[in-house]
Amino acid sequence: MSTSEFKETPHIKPNGAEIAETILLPGDPLRAQFIAETYLENPVLFNEVRGMLGYTGTYKGKKISVMGTGMGAPSIGIYSWELINVFGVKNLIRVGSAGALQDHLNLYDIVIAMGASTNSNFASQFNLPGHYSITASYELLEKAKKAADAQGQKVHVGNVLTSDIFYNADKTAAMKWKEMGVACIEMESAALYLNAAHAGVNALCILTISDHVFRAEETTSEERQTSFTKMMEIALELA
Repeated sequence: MSTSEFKETPHIKPNGAEIAETILLPGDPLRAQFIAETYLENPVLFNEVRGMLGYTGTYKGKKISVMGTGMGAPSIGIYSWELINVFGVKNLIRVGSAGALQDHLNLYDIVIAMGASTNSNFASQFNLPGHYSITASYELLEKAKKAADAQGQKVHVGNVLTSDIFYNADKTAAMKWKEMGVACIEMESAALYLNAAHAGVNALCILTISDHVFRAEETTSEERQTSFTKMMEIALELA
């Protein structure tokens, strides 16, 4: 169990409330609130700075936290760094949405990010003498796959793209990633995996397909906030 012990940062102020060693990280803070109110027993609000809601409660007798991270590598980079290095979080599971690239992926399909390709420059801060392969924690990946199997949930495991760009001026970029077998596009996984790897802790991203890049298919903002429950239920088993 991680405890805040009245620690705080410019972005997280728990006022002495506990932050568990395992935390779910949706991009949308309202999704964090939904998870806390739907699944956790006795959830306690530990953060509301900048509206980035965070809660700690109990799930099947185990302490677990959930907190929004905002969109993009810089935002999840800030929150994950502080959770790891200030509050002692050991297992960080992003539960987010993604745009499908591959033809076999459909709305509401679940993708577990084994690796994260990226067009971000986030890794440059580590001054590595080469190209680092950005991957998930195998420990969490294995547990997530087993949890999905136990729940009868079909999941796709593979490579995703963490992009710094939502509206890309290069209209050929998505097809190039598709041709390399990348499953889907999102905006946070690579930064989370890099921060976790550098600190020696575990990270995993579980994604629900919210739209398809090459087909006119998409979910609504309300659906993304409250109906992506299958990935939430897989992630909660990792506590």
